[in-house]
Amino acid sequence: MIHPTAIVDPAAKLADDVEVGAFSIIGPDVEIGAGTRVGPQVVIEGHTRIGRDNHIFQFCSIGAIPQDKKFAGEPTRLEIGDRNTIREYCSFNLGTAQDGGVTRVGNDNWIMAYVHVAHDCLVGDHTIFANNATLAGHVTVGDWAILGGFTGVHQFGRVGAHSFCGVGTVLLQDLPPYVTVAGNPAAPRGINAEGLKRRGFSADEIAAIKRAYRTLYRSGLGLDEAREKIDEIAETFASVRAFADFIAVRNRGIVR
Repeated sequence: MIHPTAIVDPAAKLADDVEVGAFSIIGPDVEIGAGTRVGPQVVIEGHTRIGRDNHIFQFCSIGAIPQDKKFAGEPTRLEIGDRNTIREYCSFNLGTAQDGGVTRVGNDNWIMAYVHVAHDCLVGDHTIFANNATLAGHVTVGDWAILGGFTGVHQFGRVGAHSFCGVGTVLLQDLPPYVTVAGNPAAPRGINAEGLKRRGFSADEIAAIKRAYRTLYRSGLGLDEAREKIDEIAETFASVRAFADFIAVRNRGIVR
């Protein structure tokens, strides 16, 4: 299962059925779970743990040190869950001691070519990152979020669950759950209604999310006033509660 030209450190922990392609390099502090396939000419290093049934395509750099001048060799980590597809030329970096010390990618994510996940990013489950999507350091991405090709997310940004970024989006502020944005800088374009339907949200839930969106983006109210109105909707719909809780956090400001 390991190509004879691959270099796998004897200290690395690989399940018996892990496949490693030609000329790939696996470092001593790497752990890879059952069913995972590593393509040719992939480098996996650092304190990196990869779960089950992932497919990492050729030419990826996984677990390299962060692109952070403050990094001084601390034993930080990269954790990747199960059933992720990571296409060609992707780069995932370790965390830094200035944050939680870990970069984490969840389960069932579809990561297309040339994607960069920087240090201390936390990516949920079932996300889609199209070609050349880039996360700066300390970014959080919620479940089911979709980043269009060439999307760039500013450091410390938050991308809410079920949100959608159009191609070429530059996201300088936090993106609430369910919201669709596009442009440079990102501007709101409605909710991700089609995505919500596909994921089983009821018509009543989607209607309530639309009400919350209109309250935030179309009512002319200030953020605090809008949040009070959205809290009232959230008393009935848990999905809107997630929206209300997200915009209550003072971080980089909300895309508006």
